[in-house]
Amino acid sequence: MPFAATRIARAADGLALAYAIAPAPGAPRIALLHSLALDRHFWNQVAAAIGGRAELLAMDCRGHGASGRDAGPTPVSRMADDLAAVLDDAGWDRALVCGCSMGGTIALAFAVAHPARCTALVPIDTTAWYGPEAPQAWGDRAAKAEEAGMAALLPFQHARWLSPAFREAHPEVEAAADAVFLANDVASYAAACRMLGQADLREAIAAIRVPTLVMVGTDDGATPPAMAEEIVRRIPGATLQPLEGARHLTPLERPAEIAAALLRLAGATPR
Repeated sequence: MPFAATRIARAADGLALAYAIAPAPGAPRIALLHSLALDRHFWNQVAAAIGGRAELLAMDCRGHGASGRDAGPTPVSRMADDLAAVLDDAGWDRALVCGCSMGGTIALAFAVAHPARCTALVPIDTTAWYGPEAPQAWGDRAAKAEEAGMAALLPFQHARWLSPAFREAHPEVEAAADAVFLANDVASYAAACRMLGQADLREAIAAIRVPTLVMVGTDDGATPPAMAEEIVRRIPGATLQPLEGARHLTPLERPAEIAAALLRLAGATPR
């Protein structure tokens, strides 16, 4: 795989933050934030499609992967500051910031809190706000994990993550995601769920002034296209790229299209 050995940064509160870099000296820099309950390996196929035309940094968000555990409460602003700490550790002043689902919400918060460090923004399959029922809905999901374990949530995830045709053609992709999902620390997962239920960045993202491309699967039932359209309406100059027929985790289902979009926005040199 293109990513080098795991590195460890420290968040402001001392928590360990694991990340890895796919080096490409002199190329544009892209920071990648994974979705809820997965980890930085979520981006492996996108990285393979990018093929060294950009330097990539993929981190494990707090409570996920090889990063330290955090039972919360965890505001989205803290998750955004974690990325700043990782960039500091890596010696990166700025980067194009891309995130999917939870990672997309964190990317939005990062662009608000650290505007000078964000050269461009790509939120994927995500939202600035899940709606008025979100605190209850996300609280219920957290409680189910706490009471019944992560396996109890898998049928729900399978209905949302990937399109039926892709699942049938690539069972290994779903199986790899399942393994990461099931390995989650339940308390950290619950904290991240509750963070998403409380997050409301609708007003804040109107201040974003970097080039922004919002991507979404047209069949995404978790963060439907209407949520992507709302982000586009609120960020001046933002554009929308729908991915026809895809569901919620388009970096797994459509890595080549995600990679091409990132390279265009980053201004990378074509092959």
